[in-house]
Amino acid sequence: MTGTEVLSGIIRDRNSPWLSEQLADLGIELAHVVTCGDRPADLRAALDFLQGEGVDLVVTSGGLGPTADDLTAEVVSEFAGRPLVLDEALEHRIAEIIARFARRWRLDPEALRAANRKQAMVPSGAIALAPVGTAPGLVVPASGVVVVVLPGPPRELQESWAQAIRTKPFAEAIAGRTEYRRRMLRLFGIPESEIAETLRAAEREVSLSGLEITTCLRRGEIEVSIRYEPEREERAEALVDLIAQRHESALFSRDGTTIDEQVAELLRGRRVAIGESCTGGLLAARLTDRPGSSDYFVGGVVAYSDAAKVELLGVPAELIERHGAVSEEVAEALADGAMSRLETDVGVGLTGIAGPGGGTESKPVGLVCFCVKSAFGEDVASQIRSLELPGSRADVRDRATTVTFHLLRLLLTEHAPRRVVSDAR
Repeated sequence: MTGTEVLSGIIRDRNSPWLSEQLADLGIELAHVVTCGDRPADLRAALDFLQGEGVDLVVTSGGLGPTADDLTAEVVSEFAGRPLVLDEALEHRIAEIIARFARRWRLDPEALRAANRKQAMVPSGAIALAPVGTAPGLVVPASGVVVVVLPGPPRELQESWAQAIRTKPFAEAIAGRTEYRRRMLRLFGIPESEIAETLRAAEREVSLSGLEITTCLRRGEIEVSIRYEPEREERAEALVDLIAQRHESALFSRDGTTIDEQVAELLRGRRVAIGESCTGGLLAARLTDRPGSSDYFVGGVVAYSDAAKVELLGVPAELIERHGAVSEEVAEALADGAMSRLETDVGVGLTGIAGPGGGTESKPVGLVCFCVKSAFGEDVASQIRSLELPGSRADVRDRATTVTFHLLRLLLTEHAPRRVVSDAR
């Protein structure tokens, strides 16, 4: 990964984890992740190091823009011994893209032409990928290694990657790779220590030889990834069955589907509205993150102040005075208000203390109260919880959205609507 802003932490590296997953799906073993700044000597040193390690494929991201510090194409050209040449067709294509911005923003056409030409310089014999933004990716054969040069913005990188893996040099670089399969399990509501104990039991009860198992705590959920060669399919399935047996209530995904995907499917044909406080709109953002969410998401209200809760969602002022703004009673009133005001059959109410201040002995930082409710005709069902969530302010807010999604999953998969007694922990 290139870019001083990534190396310094100004911009978070979102490309390496994504590329790692893509490589794993293709059966390509990731050996190194190297991050360097926008200095030609550092990038060349990284390329020399990787070539010396005997890798077959190098993937770079960033440094393909029009500015003077965008030097990846030049350094890769020198590394591969392929001089830069002007690709006139590519120059014309980039010019058409840039022209739209020039007209809109009244930019200097001479400066744009110079920038355009820089991005159209391609190492001789390399394959230029169709630009997603204005910077085209490259697939550059070098001595004993193929270098895939991708733009830095994640959307552009991901679309360019889809083009790169279809090229002949890429196919030749990964020829002879080991074929792997992967299973992804997702669990919620148990600590990592329980999964660790299950894997120790699996060592005794199921041979784990030939299985590569990794666990990861992400957004309050535990992901268990199992990678294996096809001949280990039966062994992998035995491990999945063991995990399902020991953690039946916690295992919500055996096929890798996310809670967001599952809730979106469960909401099909229904309409949901939300009243959220401590998450400040994060829940609405997560519910609408998927294309097509307008089919089920009607709207939401971020009611931070008590007055907003009362005026916008009809929460009784005396309820707040009696139980406090952070209470199960107010969470339920928020859900009722969202359903009533926005005329939906599913409602969500969420209120809490994200911190770092504002906590008390009876209501500590991290306390979040949830209510998800459905009303179909005269049948009403709800899931209500009070939980103390660990971590920083950002952690509490993010995990609160995850808990809400799981409460929605439980509610929407209930066969008989019923009220669940609060489970304060």
